[in-house]
Amino acid sequence: MNRKTTPKVKDGRVQKKNRHDQTPNYWNTRQSTLQIDIENPGRGYKHFLKKRDIIQFLEILPHWEEIKTEFDAVLLAQGGGPDGWYLDGVVGICAWDKNMTSSLSTGYFNDHKDLFDRLGVAYEIKKDGVICHFKEDQIKAYQLLHILLHEIGHHHDRISTKSKKRPSNGEKYAESYAIKYERIIWNKYFDTFAR
Repeated sequence: MNRKTTPKVKDGRVQKKNRHDQTPNYWNTRQSTLQIDIENPGRGYKHFLKKRDIIQFLEILPHWEEIKTEFDAVLLAQGGGPDGWYLDGVVGICAWDKNMTSSLSTGYFNDHKDLFDRLGVAYEIKKDGVICHFKEDQIKAYQLLHILLHEIGHHHDRISTKSKKRPSNGEKYAESYAIKYERIIWNKYFDTFAR
């Protein structure tokens, strides 16, 4: 009598498969190389950044060797929430409004006015905030020179702490990190992306 070596049914019960491990990905496994992934931008939103923009930008960072430690992925994420986010080695850069405008609080606008002016962003000051009218190249510059650098600041904060488990210095650290490196690479950015 020939007997199966792995019967699928025993005593009338289906046997469990040997598939208990999660598929390795950047959410549950450290990556040996940076992954760049794209989500659906969502209705009314668009990804103005491309994978090649992320790669080119990271190549001009003066401290990439330090930053790439446990930096697993950049996700071009769905729009409608914050501009970006950071979670344990994964940076999300959220899709932008298709009509290329952004309504900002007066406080946020004032904190970033210097950058908006240097990028040449047109804006209207209203009673309850500021409406910024971006061009495509201005969105790309803002997302790379500020949002991505800000989120990398959170990553740098995490890998610089003793526990290396979570960023401990918060938004102030990430914001000052973004401003510092934006000024360092400003000219190099426009040499690289002005083609």
